[in-house]
Amino acid sequence: MVKFCVLASGSAGNTSFVGTSKTRVLVDAGLSVKDLNKRLAEIGEDPDSIDAVLITHEHSDHVAGLARFVRWREKRKKPVPVYLSRLTAPLIDWSTADGKQPEQLPVIERFQAGSGWMLGNIAVQSFTIPHDAKDPVGFTFIAEGVKIGVATDLGYMPDSVRHHLRRTQILLIESNHDLDMLKVGPYPWSVKQRVMGRNGHLSNAVTCDYLENDLDSGVQTLILGHLSEHNNHPEIVRIGAEQSLERRGISPNLVIAEQKTQTEVFTY
Repeated sequence: MVKFCVLASGSAGNTSFVGTSKTRVLVDAGLSVKDLNKRLAEIGEDPDSIDAVLITHEHSDHVAGLARFVRWREKRKKPVPVYLSRLTAPLIDWSTADGKQPEQLPVIERFQAGSGWMLGNIAVQSFTIPHDAKDPVGFTFIAEGVKIGVATDLGYMPDSVRHHLRRTQILLIESNHDLDMLKVGPYPWSVKQRVMGRNGHLSNAVTCDYLENDLDSGVQTLILGHLSEHNNHPEIVRIGAEQSLERRGISPNLVIAEQKTQTEVFTY
């Protein structure tokens, strides 16, 4: 059995869970240790059983809880390795709450963006995404014949990303903002330009275009995430996605990921 759950998705913190009977990993660690452990417990998973943490990029909503979770595990004599791309690794702040650097860094596994490796019985593949971070990546996971794709925080959909997301049964992809809401919203113009740029975030319109024209017809669960709190609304996302999927002629299980609670656990 393969399990996937989005524990949190949004500008205040992002974390997902991928698990099999033998291997359990987190993608990003943007939640506090308290919230992360609580949400893992709510889906029946023990935080001590996490075998690795994989990080997509260094922005705080993806790594805010990383250092504390790693230290929490070390105190319990159950260290957990952290997988970071080669250029992202030097940017992670491992300091304690009082600003002190730890005497010893955690176990860090550096990888080249675009490389793949085995984590237990899960085949992990990284791929470069266009975002305003140093070396951002998305991931796919293959285990027991099931492929999961995770691609958020990208300004557009290059052919390389489309390629990696083919033949997925479970897909988490970004639908960050409604363009009209963003333009009249509270952000400074410089931030609006960043979000709309080719290294920013996917708009609902761009995501819907991908769903209508490129989404793999074999996707069984489609999760739309990283919704902007100020410049989007779940029902806008849902309606647009449903219309695009109808034109595409497919009807996967459509889920809108939330910030304050985890999705259901998807099992295959």
